[in-house]
Amino acid sequence: MRSDPQYAPEHLAIEAVRLLGPEAATWTDHVRAEFPALTADDLAVLAIKRFTTLGRISGSVSGAGALPGAVLDVGVLAWTHSRMVLHIAAAYGVDPAAAERAAELLVLQRVHKGPSTARLALGVAAGRERASRLFSGMAVRPFSGVVVKLGVRLSQMAGVRTAKRVFAKVMPGAKIMLGTWVNSSATRDLADRACCRYREAAPAR
Repeated sequence: MRSDPQYAPEHLAIEAVRLLGPEAATWTDHVRAEFPALTADDLAVLAIKRFTTLGRISGSVSGAGALPGAVLDVGVLAWTHSRMVLHIAAAYGVDPAAAERAAELLVLQRVHKGPSTARLALGVAAGRERASRLFSGMAVRPFSGVVVKLGVRLSQMAGVRTAKRVFAKVMPGAKIMLGTWVNSSATRDLADRACCRYREAAPAR
């Protein structure tokens, strides 16, 4: 993501499905085996509670730092959100490791308005990643500029809608409280959208 910050959400979505999809499927199978009476909605609620807590912890930790901490936090929050969405998909019986989940992540996280533009951006990001290997010896851009662009793109993916809300997290006297509130609010909003999406997409049993 440092070498291609403009497509940071797409790179993150691709990796999330590849690495976290199987984890979500395993978690769901384990919980279902241990508690067979749980419904899909029950499983989704368990996942939401788990990742809302992780989001709060992330927000309070970043509140103790300066701007780089806030940028790091939105990256961690975007990753946590991706884990949550994939766990919700698995709860409703939708394969969390299928390639199409990456486009759905980007739409649910409002990086793109629809699946067609999300798929196009994912294709571009994948192509840029392959091309970057041909130029691995080239110098990277200054890190300060990358931090700013990463912050903007990952804030969008994490549901932190404006720069003011990002920078609010590093204001004296309100760091930890604001960081926790911003993350919790963004996580709840995304959880509602994901539940609606995958409840409708759940295969008939």
